[in-house]
Amino acid sequence: MNAWVRAVASGYLKEKNLTNLLSRLRPRLMAPALALALLGGSAVAGAETALPIAQDAQSEVAQMGKTLSTGGYSFQVHTIREFVDANGQPLHIFHTINVLVRRPDRLAITAAGDDGTTRIAYDGKTLTMYSQETNKYLSIAASGTLEDVLRDASARLDVDFPLADLLANDPAKALLHGVVAGSVVNTVTVDGMPCVHMIFLQPPGIELELWAEKNMQAVPRRLIVTYRSLPGEPRFIAAMADWKLGINPEDSEFAFQPPPGAIMMEVPK
Repeated sequence: MNAWVRAVASGYLKEKNLTNLLSRLRPRLMAPALALALLGGSAVAGAETALPIAQDAQSEVAQMGKTLSTGGYSFQVHTIREFVDANGQPLHIFHTINVLVRRPDRLAITAAGDDGTTRIAYDGKTLTMYSQETNKYLSIAASGTLEDVLRDASARLDVDFPLADLLANDPAKALLHGVVAGSVVNTVTVDGMPCVHMIFLQPPGIELELWAEKNMQAVPRRLIVTYRSLPGEPRFIAAMADWKLGINPEDSEFAFQPPPGAIMMEVPK
C-alpha cells in the first residue's frame, strides 16, 4: 500500500494550489496502509500479534493484480471521503471519478464532486492536471509506466494520485505492501455480482475492507479505509462499477486539449 491510504485532507484543488489537484481526489488508496481490524481483533494491533495474511485473501488480491496489470480498461468509482474540520466536526466530500487506462503508459481521469471538477491526463509524454473551476492547468514532461510517472509527479509536486496502487506495475504487490494481516470474511452480492469480502490491517492503525468480484477477473467493487490513528477515525469509502476490460482506447482519449481561455501555470521549482 503505497499510495491510496495515507492522507485524508480537506479541500481539493483551488486557484492557489493547483498543484495539489490530485491530493484531494482520494486518500492515497492502497499503498502505505491497506488494512482493517480483522477477525474481531483490535484495529491497532501490533505487527507482532497480528495474524498472517490468509492464503485465500492473497490469492484473490493476486488475481485482481493480474487483471489490472496489463491491457486497457475503464471503470467508474463513487467516493465519500470523511474528514474532521477545525472545530472537530466530521464532514464529507462526495466524488464521481471516471478512470481510463491503457497499459503501460496512458491514463485519463475525470473527477467531479462537491469541490469541483478536475482532470488528469497522461499521454506517454506529458502529464497534465486541470481545474475546470479555475480554468487553469499544469503540465510536466513525463515518460515511463504509470507507476513511474505518478511516483515522479508525487515527489516533484507533492501530490497524491487517485487509485495509485491499482495503477502500479504490480497492483497486488503495491496493495499488500506493509500489510501484516488479512483474511476473507465471506461472499456477498454487490449489484448482482458475487464478491469476496476481505479485511486487512497495516500498522499503525490503518484498516481496509475490500470487496472483489468472485471470478477470474476479481476486479474491486468496494473499498473502505479507516484511519484509526487520526482524529475522528475518518474513513474513505469507494464503490466501483462499470468495469470494461480488454479495451484498446485511441491515443486521442489521453490527450489534453486546453479549453478556450485556459491558463497554463508554472511548474513549482
